[in-house]
Amino acid sequence: MGIQSAAGLLTLVAVLALAAVFLRVRRLAHDDRAYAPVQGNAYRVRAIIFWVMVVVGLPLTIWLVRVNPYSLAADAPQVVRATGYQWYWELDRAQVEAGRPVVFEVSSADVNHGFGLYDAQGVLVAQVQAMPGYINRLSHVFKAPGTYRVLCLEFCGLVHHGMTTEIEVSDGGGSDG
Repeated sequence: MGIQSAAGLLTLVAVLALAAVFLRVRRLAHDDRAYAPVQGNAYRVRAIIFWVMVVVGLPLTIWLVRVNPYSLAADAPQVVRATGYQWYWELDRAQVEAGRPVVFEVSSADVNHGFGLYDAQGVLVAQVQAMPGYINRLSHVFKAPGTYRVLCLEFCGLVHHGMTTEIEVSDGGGSDG
């Protein structure tokens, strides 16, 4: 089970437990019991839940967030400046190395564009919005060498479908994946 699946399962369990508590409170809301015994039980349950969260929840949370899927490698990033025009991309470099971080500085000279990076199988691996007058930074580490296509993801006019370019990713000694 991956980290995302474990986090999803943990969230589902927590939401179901919280829903059960709310349903029990709702069911007992009009019960005519004395306040003192109910208060004592509530404090006891609250203490148990607190210590379960500390003993189980805290280590589990630390375990789940130990891997940051968005962290960059320690190497200095390769910078690619990309500018979108109707209807082409202008890149200041079209070759980068696999296994090293790449920071795409993406902007537009005219209208909004969507900067989408696709691998050889046509799978979208990263994306960012290209907007006039603003530079968005997209950090990505290419794990495998090959030719990656850049396509516009936002309809930008008549020849939007032809707005494509390529980036060559060479084997820079990085890991495959």
